[in-house]
Amino acid sequence: MKKKTVLVTGGAGFIGSHLVDRLVLKNYKVIVLDSLKSGVKKNLSKSFKRITFIKKDIRNFKTYEKYFKKVDLVFHLAAIADVVPSIKNPEEYFYTNVQGTLNVLKACRKHKVKKIVYIASASCYGIAKEIPTSENAHVNTEYPYALTKRLGEELVIHWGKVYKLNFTSVRLFNVYGPRSRTAGAYGAMFGVFLSQKLANKPFTIVGTGNQKRDFTYISDVIDALIIISKSKKSNKEIFNVGSGIPISVNKIAKMIGGKKIYIPKRPGEPEITVANIKKIKKVLRWRPKVNIKNGVKIMLNNISYWKSAPLWTPKKIKKATKDWFKYLK
Repeated sequence: MKKKTVLVTGGAGFIGSHLVDRLVLKNYKVIVLDSLKSGVKKNLSKSFKRITFIKKDIRNFKTYEKYFKKVDLVFHLAAIADVVPSIKNPEEYFYTNVQGTLNVLKACRKHKVKKIVYIASASCYGIAKEIPTSENAHVNTEYPYALTKRLGEELVIHWGKVYKLNFTSVRLFNVYGPRSRTAGAYGAMFGVFLSQKLANKPFTIVGTGNQKRDFTYISDVIDALIIISKSKKSNKEIFNVGSGIPISVNKIAKMIGGKKIYIPKRPGEPEITVANIKKIKKVLRWRPKVNIKNGVKIMLNNISYWKSAPLWTPKKIKKATKDWFKYLK
């Protein structure tokens, strides 16, 4: 039986590299497209010899569209995912997250790719009124990163409607696990805390620390993506992927273990985010397996990964978030 060919954009990133590892284990022929602006090759060390790696930027359509030839399935993860800097450089986020997504869709259409799985973001819900938040909840983007991810999703949906491209959009809630970064969405908080723990520095907690997030372990996310890619029931659908259980930042800090320091709360950020995952449970029979206690234990066992990670201090955070406080009052 012929191997299926899968192309993963952003495959050297946190989520992308875990997905690549799983696809290789499942004996797919894997092509990774990554500019390495935020992804790192070492994330692919387990699988590198068994994949085709293409260093290209998704903004430059003509340089990479040929690699979509004879591809069966595309997972589109490539994006600028650092939330806070989006307020300062919205144009860069638009070119990558929106124009880049358009380019990927053009390549899929040109080469008749059977399906694209778009990695969207739960940040599109903004400060949600519906808790837990379902896929039908009102979309209310609060900052440029969230807007560009939502616009990318709109493009994918439109291409599905007009050009009959099979797609699934996956709205992820706060993914964490080994290889997570120390910048980006709330899942990056783990990397920040672990880097601070290694340096014997206090954890920088935004606001009171009582705010709650839906932290989802990486292996559960990869399980969901694999199921979605295989099931016809997922075609032209949007799914939330989360744990469905909100956990406070203070509780995470306590589980990791260390001193804490509190810094000003950022405007535009909700007090609670939690996924309503009834749809994916019912339609695809997926459910999360790794609870927060076991997930944190795995992170602590892999703490050495963050030895060379950027170390955030209150002073650095204040400087990095200056424009955030300026515009989002």
